[in-house]
Amino acid sequence: MGSSLVAALVVVAIAALALVRTVRIVPQATAGIVERLGRYHRTLLPGLNLVVPFIDRIKETIDLREQVVSFPPQPVITSDNLVVSIDTVIYFQVVDPRAATYEIANFLVGVEQLTVTTLRNVVGGMDLERTLTSREEINSELRGVLDDATGKWGIRVNRVELKAIDPPASIQDSMEKQMRADRDKRAAVLTAEGQKQAAILTAEGQKQAAVLAARGEAEAAVLRAQADAEARAMRAKGEADAIAMVFRAIHEGKPDQRLLAYQYLQTLPQIAKGDANKLWIVPSEMGRALEGLGGLFANAVAAGREAGAVPEPGRTGAGDGGARAPGAPDPAGDAPGTDGAVRGTPAPG
Repeated sequence: MGSSLVAALVVVAIAALALVRTVRIVPQATAGIVERLGRYHRTLLPGLNLVVPFIDRIKETIDLREQVVSFPPQPVITSDNLVVSIDTVIYFQVVDPRAATYEIANFLVGVEQLTVTTLRNVVGGMDLERTLTSREEINSELRGVLDDATGKWGIRVNRVELKAIDPPASIQDSMEKQMRADRDKRAAVLTAEGQKQAAILTAEGQKQAAVLAARGEAEAAVLRAQADAEARAMRAKGEADAIAMVFRAIHEGKPDQRLLAYQYLQTLPQIAKGDANKLWIVPSEMGRALEGLGGLFANAVAAGREAGAVPEPGRTGAGDGGARAPGAPDPAGDAPGTDGAVRGTPAPG
């Protein structure tokens, strides 16, 4: 009884172990490599899988997701014999779990060493300046070489990035000095160009101002000349109109000889005002007009005496302040003759 129970328990344990070894669950994005009696049998897909217990064995599980691996800085010598330190980042994915398991012992180490050797080959043909400025070119060459080399390992390299390129400290100092000198040079050039442009603009502004000022003065002179001409024309027209009006009024009034002689006598003082007028001529035709004017004055005096407004000659009084004094010549007798000159004024020799 006891031995049969032990046997039953052993059978149950073996059955449970076989069941456990038979049912295998593979997670998503993972593949299992199954070996049967030491040889590759098949690849388990994600989900529930059944294997033959004690005959099939799962060697390892492979992660099928894209993986990112950052390798430590690697010293690389450029074509101008300068050592730079370069950090790389590899993005790869296992596409063939069987090849990744059996074609290489450790594909991570293989990718790392392949990256280092390829990086030294690519950068070794470049100088420092090109290395620092050709990241995209280095990335493309690294990806192409790694993708071709890792294809037989069942790995696909999706992307390669250079995380950092660090030249030696002395080179960095020299580069900083060079860049500072270049910046100072560009600043000096830009300052000189700015001053040149400012001087040119100032000169052009002064030139335009002078041209505009000269043009304004010329236009102002033209306008002043036009205004002066128009003013003169208007004054001449006014004087002409005034002369025409006076001439018309004289002709319409029909003046006689005596009026003309009187107007001439009023004009004589204006003629004699100049300092250089030592001698002036009276036309002989004015004699008769003056004789008539003297007769007109005599008639006016006689009429005044008859009316009692003018006192007799030789009489003085309070009301004769404007009368002629005794012995004063008669106004009628003072009239100029027909000899052509006014009395008291030397006749022309």
